[in-house]
Amino acid sequence: MGIMRIRDKEFRIFLSEKVILEEISRVASEMERDLCGKSPLFVCILNGSFMFAADLLRRLSFPCEVSFVKLSSYVGTETSGKVNELIGLDFDISGRSVVIVEDIIDTGTTMQYLLNMLRLKNPGEVRIATLLLKPGKLQTDLQVDYVAMKIPDDFIVGYGLDYDGYGRNLRDLYVVTDKN
Repeated sequence: MGIMRIRDKEFRIFLSEKVILEEISRVASEMERDLCGKSPLFVCILNGSFMFAADLLRRLSFPCEVSFVKLSSYVGTETSGKVNELIGLDFDISGRSVVIVEDIIDTGTTMQYLLNMLRLKNPGEVRIATLLLKPGKLQTDLQVDYVAMKIPDDFIVGYGLDYDGYGRNLRDLYVVTDKN
């Protein structure tokens, strides 16, 4: 599928599943090097990170735990600037290695909110892994430890990312072609 319509917007293919999985394998190799022997807790941000998290975690050979939080800051194709916590963390993370798994970091508002929340629980260390990073939109000073791909500031859908709830199931990533 080269071009597709989701609701009122047209999208074209941006990155194939093959390319995405190659980059996830690279990130997993970096994690194997850095986290082996630490038994980290992976905190995956729903809904968008579920595909990235599944493909990433299946590539790791060391013991780890997985939990999910649900945070929301998007309305349509734009961030609202306000983070809502819909499902919280139910693990004791005191002294633990924690890896936040996110689908996309653009302004960094959601990630900064989660980092502040986690720091109150006294983790040993917190690392950030993201499938996609929009460096041109970043408005906070974040250290992102694992980045699968840096992308331009365009709106992306597919591979877990959505447009008003649609498109998460697409294997590839698509970019919006019309800005209306």
